[in-house]
Amino acid sequence: MAEGAKKVSDYLYLPKYATVKKITPMTELEKLYQLVLDDGSELGHQPGQFVEVSIFGIGECPISISSSPTQKGYFEICVRKVGKVTDAIHKLKEGDKVGIRGPFGKGFPTEELKGKDLLFIGGGIGMVPLRSFVNYAVANRKDYGRIIILYGARTPKELFPFPEMEDWKAGKNDVELHLTVDRGDESWKGNVGVITTLIPPLKIDIEKTYALVCGPPVMYKFVLLALEGKNFREDHIYLSLERRMKCGVGKCGHCQIHGYYTCQDGPVFHYPLIKGIKEAL
Repeated sequence: MAEGAKKVSDYLYLPKYATVKKITPMTELEKLYQLVLDDGSELGHQPGQFVEVSIFGIGECPISISSSPTQKGYFEICVRKVGKVTDAIHKLKEGDKVGIRGPFGKGFPTEELKGKDLLFIGGGIGMVPLRSFVNYAVANRKDYGRIIILYGARTPKELFPFPEMEDWKAGKNDVELHLTVDRGDESWKGNVGVITTLIPPLKIDIEKTYALVCGPPVMYKFVLLALEGKNFREDHIYLSLERRMKCGVGKCGHCQIHGYYTCQDGPVFHYPLIKGIKEAL
């Protein structure tokens, strides 16, 4: 091995130091973190992949990467406060250090989807990994057809105010954004209803359009039924599943789905591969 070369085992098991450069509140439970690897390298991820984030002395957890790989110099993760490690992450301040392993897993097939229309369907925090591919497609706009985003949350306050959200709303770069909430309030003027209510009115080219779906587990069954109602092709559907992932390297077995390791074979799965697997859907 050449001097200074990085061993695969190092890449898989030893975290790199990273510095928190910026923290942006998203909702009452989520914050967006901008991180920079201390060795000056790029993360080198693909849209849809994830990293293991370590808080030294506390533990580590898998977190989806939210930024596009076209964004150089830093990467972003969005963290929901739900447990011991994520609580510790939420206590971090700008300038603090974390450990990063990865990126891990199988992302969206960005090369295979060139020339296609992209239909992003994100529910709640599921918009976080989808955002990586949306911004990747925008940065490579000539390589893709229509970019349609369906984004839903329980309430208006739970819609993530991503920095580019206003551009999406304005249709910049020919992005088509459709928002919905389960329950509106006095300030909400948009659609009220679950995310599947946005699907029937869509006018899309079935042969050219691919659906990229991520959200809470309960959402998938109904999104798939709604797409079926549009005569959507099953082989044009990709789902991002995040099931109890822990180690990130296919060793602990926590994320097994009927013989598949979500952390290695996913988190992005081609729908025909997992159709009919009860644990997956």
